[in-house]
Amino acid sequence: MTSPATPSASPPSRSPAAIGDPTALGTSATAGGSGSLPAWCPAWAERLGDSYLSGTSCVFLVHGNVRDLVPIAAPAVNGNAADPAAWGTVPDFLAREMFGRWDIVLAYDVGKGLRPLAGPDPARLRTMAQWLTERLGNAATWPRDPEQAVAAIDAILERNLIDPPEQRKRIAVVLDYAQYLVPAGEAGSRSAASRLVRVLGWATNPLLRRVNVAVVLLTDTISEVHPRLVQNPAITAIDVPMPEAAERERFALATAAAAGVKPDRMESVKRVAALSGGLTLESLRAVITLSAREGTDPDGPEFAARKKDLIERSCHGLIEFIQPRLTLDAVAGHADAKQRLEGDARAIKRGQLDSAPMGYLICGPVGTGKSFIAECYSGSVGIPCVMLKNFRSKYVGETEGNLEHALGVLRSLGPVVVVIDEADAALGNRQSDGDSGTSARVFSMIARQMGDTRYRGKIVWMLLTSRPDLLPIDLKRQGRAEVHIPLFYPHDQAEIDAMFAAMARKCGVTLAAGLPGPVDLELGLSGADIESVVLAARRKGLERAADAGAASPDSISTDDLAAALDDFMPSAQGLEKEMQEMAAVLECTEKRFLPERWKEKVGQPGGRSRLQERLAAIREVIGS
Repeated sequence: MTSPATPSASPPSRSPAAIGDPTALGTSATAGGSGSLPAWCPAWAERLGDSYLSGTSCVFLVHGNVRDLVPIAAPAVNGNAADPAAWGTVPDFLAREMFGRWDIVLAYDVGKGLRPLAGPDPARLRTMAQWLTERLGNAATWPRDPEQAVAAIDAILERNLIDPPEQRKRIAVVLDYAQYLVPAGEAGSRSAASRLVRVLGWATNPLLRRVNVAVVLLTDTISEVHPRLVQNPAITAIDVPMPEAAERERFALATAAAAGVKPDRMESVKRVAALSGGLTLESLRAVITLSAREGTDPDGPEFAARKKDLIERSCHGLIEFIQPRLTLDAVAGHADAKQRLEGDARAIKRGQLDSAPMGYLICGPVGTGKSFIAECYSGSVGIPCVMLKNFRSKYVGETEGNLEHALGVLRSLGPVVVVIDEADAALGNRQSDGDSGTSARVFSMIARQMGDTRYRGKIVWMLLTSRPDLLPIDLKRQGRAEVHIPLFYPHDQAEIDAMFAAMARKCGVTLAAGLPGPVDLELGLSGADIESVVLAARRKGLERAADAGAASPDSISTDDLAAALDDFMPSAQGLEKEMQEMAAVLECTEKRFLPERWKEKVGQPGGRSRLQERLAAIREVIGS
């Protein structure tokens, strides 16, 4: 946008309110005192107001939870539940509260086109419509096409600059679904480039900063907006977080009262609000109204299933809730690893979050129970366990958008255990790998979140991999995945006995007294191998009984187990298993996690160097 030069003698001012004037933002009914917005307004709105009043920006990129409800009226007094109408959409909040006393609030999105926003005030709406009709013509002809609409907004802002100071209007522009207006990766087309340049022009035009003009772009995911907007220092990006506990409780009580929930069930409603971290207010409304319709307690047995379903749907299947059924007591073997995990679990349960690690790297050969021990750890802490699923997409910007949304939900869920299986393949690295930098950006987002110490004990990362040597060192350092726990195949008779007993319980069978007896440790049986042997022994017993016309045996006999062990052939991938085991040894952060034979090798002079040489030689042989 171009505008005429202004004589330097003219004092810059935000007419009629100067920069920093507390009356420049907010409605006359609620704004007052030393602040520009009432105390009940969300923190992101305060940040927007402060940035505007200080003259830092006049263009704002508001992203995150922008499709949820936000408060648009003061809380009820005397502890009574507020009216559900006290919540509305983000554009409604901007029109009614943030720019409630501005002359013109002009909204645009590619679906509805240009339109004035005046909240519930019909007189204000008529005044806006009349002023806009004088400049744009009849409302029926107002442009809907993005290129024409942005050009029309540009013309309105330019004319407002030219008008005499006493005739200038306070104008706010709300561009909803900005990802479709200035999308990432499409500035090559002439129309997209034109829209991008106009918005950048508004942000960097010093004349617009001297008058009451504000432009707010709304988008679900900031990664879908063109990076030149996101990275421009003249544009302030503001994240709208998921609702916090106090806001959820206030909204839940109001919704419950409107839905006819009886007063004696309001304590149940409060418990739902406390346990509903990760849910939007819209989702919380669905939970409460559905329970009211069914006449059940909101925090009844159905709540966990409804919360799980709503969060998974809101994340488009990017995360999966795992309901921990067991604790670390169910883990056979790995005694020292269990001891460390149990100690950390107790610390988190006691609220001693400062002593909890940011995350764990659970590594070891295939079949050692990495996923199982992660799930059991979550059960011991008593917090939800989430599996981060494949968030990658073939479309530009969508992978980062998926991950951005999933991380936002995880931040609001805490405390939560986040399990990333096959982490070496899922998390990528700093290299672009021919994917336009997507892998590098994904890696950066994950690493930044893992290293955010504000979430120590609230988001516990568990990276599972059989190839820890392929994980970038940035993710394995202290302050991210701090504790590296290697898991190994049973390495003595006691662990063999415990593993056979555990697998028999899992398979619902009984071992005869004295079983399994001595087992050749050179077989290198994993937990999965032992489960296979137990099932094979059970089949042999059933077949033998059927052939003899006898009743099915109650337990696995010595002969059947011996036959199953004799028939079992270990995997032929010996070098790969050795490589995985050696990589786990080299990653170990505490010597007590290692079996005795590995402690001896690591403890010898030059022991680690020899292991690294052997690992490099195996990798070269198998081409990995």
